[in-house]
Amino acid sequence: MVYRLFKNTFLFVLIITVSCGRSTGQVKTENSDKEQVSETPLDTIVKDTLLVLAANRTEAYLPLFQNKKIGIVGNQSSLIKRSKNTSEADSYTHLVDSLVSLEVNIIRVFAPEHGFRGTADAGESIKDGKDVKTGLSIISLYGDNKKPKPEQIKDIELMIFDLQDVGARFYTYISTLHYVMEACAENNIPLLLLDRPNPNGHYVDGPTLKMEHNSFVGMHPIPVVHGLTLGEYAQMINGEKWLKNGVKCKLEVIKMENYSHDLSYNLPVKPSPNLPNAKAINLYPSLCFFEGTNVNAGRGTNKQFQVYGSPFLNNEMYQFSYTPVSTEGATSPKHMNKLCYGEDLSKAEELNSINLNWLIKAYNNTSDKNNFFNSFFTKLAGSTELQKQIESGMTPSEIKKTWQKDLELFNEKRKAYLLYN
Repeated sequence: MVYRLFKNTFLFVLIITVSCGRSTGQVKTENSDKEQVSETPLDTIVKDTLLVLAANRTEAYLPLFQNKKIGIVGNQSSLIKRSKNTSEADSYTHLVDSLVSLEVNIIRVFAPEHGFRGTADAGESIKDGKDVKTGLSIISLYGDNKKPKPEQIKDIELMIFDLQDVGARFYTYISTLHYVMEACAENNIPLLLLDRPNPNGHYVDGPTLKMEHNSFVGMHPIPVVHGLTLGEYAQMINGEKWLKNGVKCKLEVIKMENYSHDLSYNLPVKPSPNLPNAKAINLYPSLCFFEGTNVNAGRGTNKQFQVYGSPFLNNEMYQFSYTPVSTEGATSPKHMNKLCYGEDLSKAEELNSINLNWLIKAYNNTSDKNNFFNSFFTKLAGSTELQKQIESGMTPSEIKKTWQKDLELFNEKRKAYLLYN
């Protein structure tokens, strides 16, 4: 009954057209705190290849909801596409909103970092509460409660996981995935994951985390850029027995249709407040290292993770400057209200590997090398080696050679968990 009603109510056919290469829409920006505006549609028409997200494959998962008490891990990225004939503004609806309207028995919603509607600062503690739109109880999976407690899930019979990841080890949604899988395994609750594209899925690169340095921004022995969708990553978590005591989650992944790892995909919404567009997402694995230094990575501007700068950089070496201010998702950015010198990378070519040039250049031109790195850098890098290599004067190519053995081992291991070409 629910399935028939759902099909009659919405035609959930996601049509996002993609290129054989990796092209993205241009974004108009200014050096101000105004919102960026995309100059091309989010669903860019290039070739006749139709990507169908797992959330839109309703026939594959709606029958599983019947007579079940449902929990959902989601945020503002948990969207499904309605009929292609609707206007752009009306073309998407939230998965939770749609299921509530169909009287699916959702017991509780669990929200990751940045909250259910996705506006909180990075690292900000999110309080439990109620969703204003649906009235559902929301449990925060960030701060002191990263793993669902038994009493929070005891009445749930099926857990749904639907988040948009960006393919970097320090992006915390994969850590949330780990803890949700662990809680489900320990409480005998099946987990259904609705898979989404990895916008950085076209390459694998970076230093591999050493487990003595694991944290919420790096829980597993993987490179910075892992090249997996969340569905594939969940399979790796199970297969490598990374959950506590080696428990295994009862996992089912609803696959996408017509997806490949080299597919270019523009997200319909920001996956988090400080990744506003495809350029920021592409630069994020390279520029996020600045979060462990005294350099601002664009928070407090409208070019988050597309610029970097610091008051301590040489203004003769860097001609570009900006002043971070308080903004939504970055209420207290690094060097707020201070003039920062650096680089604007918003028109840089797309990356197919991690770029260390900007990080090394900033270190070499800072006025105080002793205070350039902070303790967070080791957590982001996953070991102490990268900082030591930069401080010793190694070049990017010399540093990258030290990654290769671990990358080869990971790529061989990764093959067993791939769901797509």
